[in-house]
Amino acid sequence: MKNYILVHGAWGGAWEFADVVNLLSADGSKVTALDLPGHGENKRALADVSMAAYVSTVVDAVNEQEGKVILVGHSLAGAVIAQVAEDISEKIDRLIFVAAILPASGETPLGLMQSDDRGQLLPNVIFSADQSYGTVTEETVRTVLLNDIKDEAHLDRLVPHFLFKQSTEPFMAAAKLTDDNFGSVRKFYIRAGVDKVLTPALQDRMLESWKVDKVFTLESGHFPLNSIPVDLVKVIREAS
Repeated sequence: MKNYILVHGAWGGAWEFADVVNLLSADGSKVTALDLPGHGENKRALADVSMAAYVSTVVDAVNEQEGKVILVGHSLAGAVIAQVAEDISEKIDRLIFVAAILPASGETPLGLMQSDDRGQLLPNVIFSADQSYGTVTEETVRTVLLNDIKDEAHLDRLVPHFLFKQSTEPFMAAAKLTDDNFGSVRKFYIRAGVDKVLTPALQDRMLESWKVDKVFTLESGHFPLNSIPVDLVKVIREAS
C-alpha cells in the first residue's frame, strides 16, 4: 500500500484535492491532503504564515507516518516539498511535482515567477500596502488559475475558496537544497501544457536544475487536480 501526502499551493487548501483523494485512495492507498498554516482549517495569523511554517507542517505530517511517504506538491508547494526532502530525505520515497515550483538552491518562488515574462498571475495579484499579503480577484481565478475549466457551475463552486489573503513571505524564501539530500530523492514532474500561472516555458527551465526521473505532460491549466482529476491520478499512479 502506498502512502501519499498531498500539499497545496498558494491561495489553496486541502479542499482542492478532494477528487484526487477519492480517486487515488480507491486502490487502498493511504492518501492525506494537508491544510498548510493559514489555509483551510489550519487557522493562523497572517504574520505566522511562512515557508518555514509550511515546511514544518509537512515534516511533522511525514514523521507521523510509518515507513516512507510519496510527497505530491502542487504549484508553490513544489518549493515546500523540496525543502522537506532536503530536511528528511530518508523519509521520502519520491517527490511528485504537479505544475509546481522546482527551485535551484538559492532561488525563490517570486524570482522564478518574475522571470516568467508570459506568466499571468503575478501581474494580476493585488498586494497590500506593506506587501505582506496578496489577493486575487474572481476574474483572475476564473481566467488565469482555472483557465481550462469551462463548466460554469464547477467554477462557481471553486472560485470562492481562493478569495482570501495569501501571505507573501513564502514566495520570498530562498531554497536551501543540496545534492546529497534533496538531490538524492527520486523526482517526477507533471507539466501543465496550458498553464497561465507557471507557463510551460518556466516549467521547462526549472526542470534543467535537477535530475528528474520522468516528466509527464497534461494538457491542462494550472489546476489539473480540479479540471482533469482522473487524468492526473493516472499519471500520479504511473509516477508512483
